[in-house]
Amino acid sequence: MGLFQHLAVDITPLKISRDYRLLFFGQLISFFGSMMTFVVIPVQMYQLTGSNFAVGMLYGVEFVPMFFLSFIGGALADAVDRRMMLRLTEIGQTVVTAILLINAFLPDPHIWLLYVAVGLHAAFAGLQRPSYEALIQQIMPSELMSAVSALNSIRFSIGFIISPAIAGIIIVNLGAQIAYAIDFVTFAASLVAVWMLGPVTLIEGADKPGLRSIIDGFKYAMSRQELLGTYIVDINAMFFAMPMALFPALAMKFGESSVGLFYSAMGFGPLIASLTSGWTKKIHRHGLFVILAAALWGVAITFFGLSESLWMSLGFLALAWAFDMISGIFRATIWNQTIPMRLRGRLAGIEMISYLTGPMLGNAKAGIVASYFGVQAAIVSGGILAVIGAGALALFLPKFLTYDGREGVKLKEAADAKSTNNVH
Repeated sequence: MGLFQHLAVDITPLKISRDYRLLFFGQLISFFGSMMTFVVIPVQMYQLTGSNFAVGMLYGVEFVPMFFLSFIGGALADAVDRRMMLRLTEIGQTVVTAILLINAFLPDPHIWLLYVAVGLHAAFAGLQRPSYEALIQQIMPSELMSAVSALNSIRFSIGFIISPAIAGIIIVNLGAQIAYAIDFVTFAASLVAVWMLGPVTLIEGADKPGLRSIIDGFKYAMSRQELLGTYIVDINAMFFAMPMALFPALAMKFGESSVGLFYSAMGFGPLIASLTSGWTKKIHRHGLFVILAAALWGVAITFFGLSESLWMSLGFLALAWAFDMISGIFRATIWNQTIPMRLRGRLAGIEMISYLTGPMLGNAKAGIVASYFGVQAAIVSGGILAVIGAGALALFLPKFLTYDGREGVKLKEAADAKSTNNVH
């Protein structure tokens, strides 16, 4: 029992906060549908074009609006009603899903419309995520941020395990339009949740949204090596070793309906890591564990690429994403325990850029490399380079390597107190 209590995930955030419960369960239902779309779009693109390059470019198209609008979303999150930002962007994403649904019903679905849809979805996500992250910090105490990160990852993992496996069967047997229809319907849960959120106090003395406030947030992020490390280490891991764009091609090797299993493995590993994440609250050397997890991610991806068995491939892929989730828990803990409240939205925008830049550009890179050298070469070389990169960054980021979370909490508390005193 003692070991179980030490490992078991902490559900205290769900117990103490009504608003967090609304966000958690609303997003849980909505994410189930969103993951269907997440799987179906690249598979539909591969069916229409037969091109790894075309699939990889989906992620490249996502990158541009996400990159620029995350900065804007961050500035807005620090200055306007965060609930309203969530509401408007949820409506926007629902409309994008409707576009995909209509396109799928056409006799000849438009390839260009798939690119437009993923670009719009990325744009709304860039505007939404900073407000979501800033709102979480506002409604939850700092000491529970590791538990919040673990619970959020459980929500993510459940959707990633169940929904992609079903989506793979649906698109092969029923068509993309059914998957998009399910996604459209499940958006109702998240819309209801964000409309039921309680009033949120605006940050006192908040900077007006604009270029100067964006620059101030960027300068702050770059001035602290413990924050810079969370961005660069993850970008390195994801850019070199992200294999997602190659799943449709791998499915041709193991059976077309197996495509959903690859996405499900991406959720199974993180779920196990999250359910046994109780030990993470005892760890204070967060930077060290981010680097270790990132290196082990690269190792697991290398073996994933070398495997010739479907089930071994899925096992290594699940293991890789378990390590990524451990990295994510510690990165999110650093962000939420150390960043002053007045800057949380802008820094959340930078965080979003950091953890999506690697996967988006990495998927585009994987599609290009596979086009010239083959799928296995693209995966294995990426895994090896991710390990080498993690080791190099450990040497170049000594403050990140030695970062202690207890000191980070003290700095945030002092910064928040100073900001409050200056306002009054």
